[in-house]
Amino acid sequence: MTGGRRLRLGFVPLTDAAALIVARHRGFFAGEGLRVELSREASWATVRDKVSVGALDGAHMLAPMALATSIGAGCDPVALVAPMALNRGGAAVTVSSRLSAALGDRPGAEGLAALLGRRRAQHSSLLTFGVVFPYSTHNYLLRDWMARAGIDPRRDVRLTVSPPERSAELLGDGVIEGFCAGEPWGAVAARAGVGRIVMRASRFAPDAPDKVFAVTEAWAAANAADLQGLLRALLRASAWVEDPAHRADLLSLLAEPANVGVASETIAAGLGGIRFFGRGVNRPEAAHGAWILAQMARWGQVASGPDIGPVASRIFRSDLFDDANAALGA
Repeated sequence: MTGGRRLRLGFVPLTDAAALIVARHRGFFAGEGLRVELSREASWATVRDKVSVGALDGAHMLAPMALATSIGAGCDPVALVAPMALNRGGAAVTVSSRLSAALGDRPGAEGLAALLGRRRAQHSSLLTFGVVFPYSTHNYLLRDWMARAGIDPRRDVRLTVSPPERSAELLGDGVIEGFCAGEPWGAVAARAGVGRIVMRASRFAPDAPDKVFAVTEAWAAANAADLQGLLRALLRASAWVEDPAHRADLLSLLAEPANVGVASETIAAGLGGIRFFGRGVNRPEAAHGAWILAQMARWGQVASGPDIGPVASRIFRSDLFDDANAALGA
């Protein structure tokens, strides 16, 4: 590679990290004169902390995490900016094979509600479900999916944080009875015979914000040219990922141990519901922040009623995205 100072970008091993992985391995970053090293991280908390202290220049990040970190929800506040959305869809609710058998021919949330009612009458212990991070679309989707069926996720089940990469293992070991995580981990559980996917975000909430590319506000201000190069490379990579003609090469690349590290056929099983590129996919919007804050308030993570408009516009930087997009002639 040629270029100036090396940039270090983090990602969690998920299919929706594809744009970063492709941009690095297919030369889109190098084409912008950027020397990029990718760092595979074990958890979302690690990603947040490393970006916050400068150990990572930027990262694949949960959209709600970018907002929560900026306003100091669950951590010391560090102003972040998210100038690009990386995907829509990809999250799925997976239940254990044990729970699936108990649900029988009612595998959805309504069947779960009926089962939980019977367990309450028998004074049985609460079932445990995993979410990837408290401030995540996955947490909010799981809670909303349950609430629509009359389940109170604060009272009727136990929620715990389980890193995406460990979710299928924890399901198989009986530590949790279900989880909501990004692919390919639902597909991993299903193909291993330890779980069954019962809800996909692509059908339940197809436009919900999911992952973004994020940097600190200070880094963005000090490295404006590098940031624009990163965004142009990620946009080109996202278009490459979305192209069906590249599917075999994409699956082979993601399957490499340093990347997602899961068999290509398993990744393929969960790929269909994810949108990586196209109208309405990649441009970050202040409306995303408003939706996220409404979920945070609904579930008691923040006080209700703060004015999110200025905060969301400062984090979800559509102006930076538009500059990169315009430079590509899009």
